[in-house]
Amino acid sequence: MKAKISSFFVLQLALLVGAQTFATSSFAQDATATDPAAVTQDASVAPDGSAPVDGAAPVDPNASVDGSLPTDQVDPAAVDTPVDDASNAASAAESATAEAAHGFGLKELWAQGDPVARGTLIIMVIMSAATWYVLVTKLIQQQVLLNQAKLTRKFWDSKDLNDGLNTYKANSAFRSVAEDGILAAKQHASRQGDKIDFPEWMGVQLQRSVERVTAQLQTGLSVLATIGSTSPFVGLFGTVWGIYNALIAIGLSGQASIDKVAGPVGEALIMTAIGLGVAVPAVLGYNWLVRRNRVIVDNLRTFSADIHAQLTMGVRGGQND
Repeated sequence: MKAKISSFFVLQLALLVGAQTFATSSFAQDATATDPAAVTQDASVAPDGSAPVDGAAPVDPNASVDGSLPTDQVDPAAVDTPVDDASNAASAAESATAEAAHGFGLKELWAQGDPVARGTLIIMVIMSAATWYVLVTKLIQQQVLLNQAKLTRKFWDSKDLNDGLNTYKANSAFRSVAEDGILAAKQHASRQGDKIDFPEWMGVQLQRSVERVTAQLQTGLSVLATIGSTSPFVGLFGTVWGIYNALIAIGLSGQASIDKVAGPVGEALIMTAIGLGVAVPAVLGYNWLVRRNRVIVDNLRTFSADIHAQLTMGVRGGQND
């Protein structure tokens, strides 16, 4: 009886141990099958033995580092299209800029201008040509007289006045003053009857001679003064007229954008620039010529005073040269 009971307990103990072992193995297999992250995590251990980051996703070997699509999955047309669009836009902008630059200027101002605008341009061109002509010719004339003034020392080193006349050329202003003095002395000596004092007569004749040369030096200066004072206003008139016509054209077209306004107004402003370009050389040239004339006239007056002293008192001139 006891042997049956012992056998019964041994059998139950064996059944319990077997059931527990079976349950443990089944649970392990279920956990391995239902948790792939654990398998992946174990497989992603670094070669150096360091632990992987918790929750890291599986790495796709075809994925790009910066998150973009792989090269074999990118559409070449999608990449080239924005670049082509940008190039076309840049080319169109450059073409528009080039056309705008070639669409405005002096040539277009003349071609599109009315008779009043063209007449204003012609007047300013004539003014500029007159300015440079007067400036160049007067500078040449003045330089000749300044060179003659340097020969006064040689003139007074001559034996007498008649010999000294050969120092200058026939058309020299200084020779003309000396000849007028010699002629005045002969006229006073040949006059019979009542006559004014010789020094006074000589002074009057020499003063006339100097004034005649001075008048020749002054020719052309009034042209420079007139051009310098009026050409800015002529250019301003052309600007006002051009802006007036441009605004009328813009109003008729109905387009008042900046590209439609800037061109015609800019062309009109060229008139003012031309007027100033004509006036500045005229004013500067006028002041320069007046200063040089003053020097020449002073030399002539000094020379005439020495001639007066030589003819009236016999005092040799040129002592202070």
